[in-house]
Amino acid sequence: MNIKIFMTLLILVVSSIYSNAQITDAEKDSIYIQQVEEHKKPYKVLHAEPLYIDLIRDLGARKGEKEWNLGIGLTDKLKFDSYEVLVEYEWAPVDRLGLEVELPFTFYSPVNGSEKDSIPSDQLNSIKMAAQWSFFVNERMATSMAFGYINQFELSNFNNFGNPFIKGNVYNPFMVMAKRWGNNFHTLVYTGPMITQDFQTNHFQKKYDIHTSFHYMITGTRNFIGVEFNKTFRHGDFDMTIRPQMRLEIAENLLIGIVAGIPVVRENERFSTFARLIWEPRHLKNKHRH
Repeated sequence: MNIKIFMTLLILVVSSIYSNAQITDAEKDSIYIQQVEEHKKPYKVLHAEPLYIDLIRDLGARKGEKEWNLGIGLTDKLKFDSYEVLVEYEWAPVDRLGLEVELPFTFYSPVNGSEKDSIPSDQLNSIKMAAQWSFFVNERMATSMAFGYINQFELSNFNNFGNPFIKGNVYNPFMVMAKRWGNNFHTLVYTGPMITQDFQTNHFQKKYDIHTSFHYMITGTRNFIGVEFNKTFRHGDFDMTIRPQMRLEIAENLLIGIVAGIPVVRENERFSTFARLIWEPRHLKNKHRH
């Protein structure tokens, strides 16, 4: 059923190529890019933002931009299913600076006759706060770069909630580099270490992430199709998940993103799906399309 939904939305996205035949493709792209970038200071370059590992506001964010996200995902963990739900708010208090607050939940359901006691407890995973500063935005090169930092206060699961309330912390500095090639093709690299501290034992675990993404934005629209390659290195181990994806504008200020997850070198999970509903306050849409 997940594959059918994915293919149906793919057909809807691709079909938008043929809409609005009154002007040429090049004219549509030029008009849309101008709507986003607006050729005013501070400069801003249009980039396709990955849907699974998303950014903290657009690169080159302008003061006043805001966005709400609701994410829902399902992962097959062999002995149980993992359901991911997140609520996220991001905004730009000043030019080039994006801030974010996120509450990610995980719920578990046994499969294949697994006992409920053998699966993890449901939980609010963490209180996640993040900042991202775009330090390089070049219109001529269609390139943007940013530094950022994500801090996650890890919480106890619902069975032990409040005992303790905060059990650890995750420190996650990162860097983003993005480039648009012509009008339609977009590439992005998101990379940085993730260090997890357990407050009870004071033990630290480290891993390093390198996420790359490639997207094709449909002419004259905000719709795109693309793929993320999410790669993690830890203690000599390597995991990678390929995530084909698409984004579809369903209203002027409302978009939906659909992602499929295909693990390449991962022993404990199989196919996964993820959907992201993106709402942009209407009054900002009259000023900036992003």
